[in-house]
Amino acid sequence: MRFDWLVVGAGLTGATFAERLATVLDQRVLVIDRRSHIAGNAYDYYDAEGLLVHGYGAHIFHTNSRKVWQYLSRFTEWRPYEHRVLGSIDGKLVPIPFNLTTLGALVPGAEGDRIESLLLEKVGIDQTISVLKLLEHEDPRLRQVGELAYEKIFLGYSAKQWGMRPEDLDRSVTGRVPIVVSRDDRYFRDTFQGIPADGYTAMVQRMLNHDNIVVELGVDYCTAPKYLNIPRVLYTGPLDELLDYQLQPLPYRSLRFETNHYNQELVQPVAVINFPNEHEYTRTLEHKHITGQQHETTAVTTEWPQAHVPGENEPYYPVPEPVSRSRYSTYQDMMGRKYPEFLIAGRLADYRYYNMDQAVNRALVLFRERLLA
Repeated sequence: MRFDWLVVGAGLTGATFAERLATVLDQRVLVIDRRSHIAGNAYDYYDAEGLLVHGYGAHIFHTNSRKVWQYLSRFTEWRPYEHRVLGSIDGKLVPIPFNLTTLGALVPGAEGDRIESLLLEKVGIDQTISVLKLLEHEDPRLRQVGELAYEKIFLGYSAKQWGMRPEDLDRSVTGRVPIVVSRDDRYFRDTFQGIPADGYTAMVQRMLNHDNIVVELGVDYCTAPKYLNIPRVLYTGPLDELLDYQLQPLPYRSLRFETNHYNQELVQPVAVINFPNEHEYTRTLEHKHITGQQHETTAVTTEWPQAHVPGENEPYYPVPEPVSRSRYSTYQDMMGRKYPEFLIAGRLADYRYYNMDQAVNRALVLFRERLLA
């Protein structure tokens, strides 16, 4: 079969772009992925116990984009779900992000009430302020609140997650850590929140289920020269790998997962429990809270962050530090010279952290601006 496009990567960005090419432009698309499955890191599957498990950690869909929500709704029904996370801190399970309930648990009594009144006065009810802004606030009492959240929740977790102290990271990381002046315990406050009713893999399978789309798995583009004759390419993989690491590898953080089964309905009170200051792992995930599956047993996955080693484990999170951004920019320039016909998009190719809705939107915008303009 003759193909008009090659899409490298069967994750959300690649699947969205391929579906638009096939449906809107009636073009033939070959989608390849070096993994043995579609859906990228959103991949979920039924394990040997019959439990629906998220293969690469908790994936919760949330967005404020009606356009993205409506687009994906063509391929799935939604299970309503609002994510809640607890942190194990000072022997207590408290809500994360840090909110007024967290404050009351960690600073009980009159002192906690005084700080709450101050937050309500200076920040406002139902408002959000970053830890970074609190740490730099002109009011020393609010700086103390920032220090409490920073030390109890952010510092230890960040050191494990990124393998470095927060001050060595890009300030944008600290800037994203919120203090919520509310008792709303939801982890996300987006307009649209839910889980694909049949799972993410089933949703992506429907996106790729088109007569114009062929999917080949277990294919590494970097070692598959037979695909080089396809005239147009969307590449969603790492640029440094494609360019033979000429400037040294881009730094990523990777993850290791360990799943255990329990002969009871539920183990945890919520889907995810974070451990900022305990253990070497960062969090545990009980999948049934997210999937809503009815089953007599349950599965809990423990997540360990680790350094990414090319060829040994998967790259998950681009490391937000100035030197890595500079190196990526140089790789981008090299890419433009060596592969001028390529389009690049996705978390790895863009070297940028994307939520799932952002990954989908990236493909929708790229398709519209480059092929429909």
